Amino acid sequence: MHEYQGKGIQSLGGHDHAFCAELFRRMLRIRRIEEEIERRYHQDQMKTPIHLVIGQEATAVGCCAALRTTDLAYSSHRTHGVYLAKGGDLRGMLSEMHCRANGCAGSRGGSMHLIDFSVGMAGTSAIVAGSVPLATGAALAAKMQRADRAIAVFFGEAATEEGVVSECLNFAALKKLPIVFFCENNFYSVQSPMAPRQAPRELDRWAEAHAMPAVRIDGMNVLDVFDATTQAVARAKKGEGPTFIEARVYRYRAHGGAGDDSKTGYRPIAEREAWEKFDPVESLYALLKGVDRKSMEQDISSEIAEAFQFALKSPDPTEEDLYRHVYAVG
Repeated sequence: MHEYQGKGIQSLGGHDHAFCAELFRRMLRIRRIEEEIERRYHQDQMKTPIHLVIGQEATAVGCCAALRTTDLAYSSHRTHGVYLAKGGDLRGMLSEMHCRANGCAGSRGGSMHLIDFSVGMAGTSAIVAGSVPLATGAALAAKMQRADRAIAVFFGEAATEEGVVSECLNFAALKKLPIVFFCENNFYSVQSPMAPRQAPRELDRWAEAHAMPAVRIDGMNVLDVFDATTQAVARAKKGEGPTFIEARVYRYRAHGGAGDDSKTGYRPIAEREAWEKFDPVESLYALLKGVDRKSMEQDISSEIAEAFQFALKSPDPTEEDLYRHVYAVG
């Protein structure tokens, strides 16, 4: 059993109430969007695999709240939360998932390759750890350009088994690059826990061996996530180099697709139910006073309905679209 080891959100910790209410709204919005995607997925109109972030909203929202629009975010295959938290266009995302020509990746990427340069959502990769070297290269570019810009890259705990992650940690520390390595440790890679694949190790201690600060935080607590990322971004922008953040978090749904796959036996149902007691959305809401949740829910529901309608009415790609975004050397 992977037990929850955090303390839960005990208080707002000195954070402004209006700011906390906004974090709640952002997490609630992601949750409702994901639930609607899940509800419609069986209709087979979304022609793309999906990887839901239900349960992991706090990591995306807390981290991206500490970033400016000009700071860049990269993500793994579990993209929806980071894309939306960074400000990515919902219409473009849903159009992409319906493989429409005006999707955010021009119908070429689907759910696992969301991008919106206008808000600093720089890209994602379906390859395990695939975004890590891309983000490291972007951080090198930012340093060479002397740009006031930090880079954040999201990846799962299984990505730390890939050699390229160690190489990127080493290079970023060596060059003091302005990057935050944000590891969402949800304990499972597809349906495989860490134990059968790795000798016991603590990821934060492993990252420290690459000569950089590393912290382990409660990924279900959006305020802990925000505070840790704020410190890491400040450090990056002062030229002090990278930081590794391990956020322990839990996904409530299957690795891929809609619904919960706990009944297949790879994780105990009781484990998921225990983590649901520390739901990141509801835990924060319990501390807020005077928040008009009903109005929030109505606004979010209307936005989602309109965005789905927009996507479904958007044009399909044509044969001419095959030749867009294609680069060839003669």
